[in-house]
Amino acid sequence: MLNCSHCDMQYARWQGRCNECGKWGTIEEEQTIAFAAGSQKTKSKGGASLAPIVDLASASAEPAKHTLTNISELDRVLSGGVVSGSVTLLAGEPGIGKSTLVAQIASEFNSPYYVSGEESQGQVVMRLKRLNIKPDNISFSNAIEVGSIIASAEKLKPSLLIIDSIQTMIASEIDNLPGTPTAVRAATAQLIGFAKSSNIPVLLIGQVTKDGIVAGPKTLEHLVDTVLTIEGDPESQYRILRASKNRFGSTDEVGIFEMTELGMIPVENPSARFIEERSNNPGSVITCLMEGTRPILVEVQALAEKSLFSNPIRRTSGYDAGRLQMLIAIINKRTDVKVAGHDVYVNVVGGIKIKEHAADLAVCAAIMSSVKDKALPKDTIVFGELGLGGEIRSVPFIDKRANEAERLGFKNKITPKTVQSIKNLL
Repeated sequence: MLNCSHCDMQYARWQGRCNECGKWGTIEEEQTIAFAAGSQKTKSKGGASLAPIVDLASASAEPAKHTLTNISELDRVLSGGVVSGSVTLLAGEPGIGKSTLVAQIASEFNSPYYVSGEESQGQVVMRLKRLNIKPDNISFSNAIEVGSIIASAEKLKPSLLIIDSIQTMIASEIDNLPGTPTAVRAATAQLIGFAKSSNIPVLLIGQVTKDGIVAGPKTLEHLVDTVLTIEGDPESQYRILRASKNRFGSTDEVGIFEMTELGMIPVENPSARFIEERSNNPGSVITCLMEGTRPILVEVQALAEKSLFSNPIRRTSGYDAGRLQMLIAIINKRTDVKVAGHDVYVNVVGGIKIKEHAADLAVCAAIMSSVKDKALPKDTIVFGELGLGGEIRSVPFIDKRANEAERLGFKNKITPKTVQSIKNLL
C-alpha cells in the first residue's frame, strides 16, 4: 500500500502527484509501525501465526484506578482523574489555554516529565513563574525524537509524561518531517506502547486545524484512550473542557474554567457566574442549556432594528446563523411580530456556543422582546424547541433545567409545559 506523506491519502499504485492535496513526490510505500512488544506467537501448519486466545470467563475485570489531579473541573470530565498507563490527547486552538492547563496538571504530580518541541526552557519557566508553580520537581526536555524521549522516561520513571505537542515529534524509523500524518501516527504509536508497558500515564497536546478538528491523521484520535478538547472565545475569559472520547468513563460531563493571570481557574457554579452581570433590558432572556448532564444558565441577547438596506443584516455570536434565519421566518409567519425588515443581532453572553435546539424559544423571545421594546420579568427562564408550525416542543431534562432555574431564583418559567405555541410567547 502506498501513502501520501503529506495528507495520508492511500493509493494502490505509485503516481507522481497526490490527487487529494496536490503535492508532487510525496507518495511512497507505507512503513510498518510497531506499537509495542508483541505477545508470544504459535505457528500454524500453514506458517501463519495463531492469534492468542483469551478465556473471557476467567479474565479479571477490575475497574480502572483514577488518580485525582486536584483540578475539580478536569477530574469531573475525566470521571475521577487520570488513569495509570492511559494516553490522553488534549486539543484546542492556539492561545486557548492548553499549555497553561498542562502546566497546572504537572504541578499536581510528584515527578512529571515535560517534553516541549515548541517552547524553549526559558519560555516554560516564565509560564511556571507566572502561574506561581515551582519547577523543582519537573524534569524538562526539548527533544523531539520519540525514541530518546522514551529512553529518558524509562530511566526517570516519571509520574506523568507530557508531550507538547505531538505534531512536533518524530520517530527515527520514519523518514518524514514532523507533523506529517505518518510521523504523527508513528510517534503516537510508540508513546502508547511505552504507556501500556510502563503503566505511566501520557498526556499529549494536539493542535487543531482551521476547521476545529485535531491536526494529523484521524487514527490519532482512535489510538489514544481519551480525547479532550478546550473550547471558547479567545476574547472571553471562559473555557469549556469536553471529552469526546473516554475509555475509562463517561463523555457526558463538561468542565468550566475561567482564564486568569494565575491560570485556568475552575468555575464551580457556572450558572451564577454567567448571569451575574445581567441587566434586565428588552432583548435579554435567560435560558438553560444542558452541557452533558449539567444544567447551565446563560443569557441570550438580541437587538432588532429597522434595516436601512434591502437585505437586512443577520449577525450571531455563539449561535448558528442558519437556525436564526429559520426562527425569524417562524416569527414572521406565526406571530403578529414582523421582523422581516429588521436587522437582527444575537449574542450569547460569556463566549458560550449554543448547540442544542432547546434555546430556540429563548432566541425567539429575545428577538420579539427587542422588536416590541418590552423586557421580560427579571425572574423569567425560557427554554424549548420550536417547530415550523410555531408549536413549542419538549426538550430533554425539563425538570433538571427547571430545578436549576429555581435554585437561582427564577420562578417564572416559559417552557413546553407552560406554553404550547409561539403566539402566546409574549
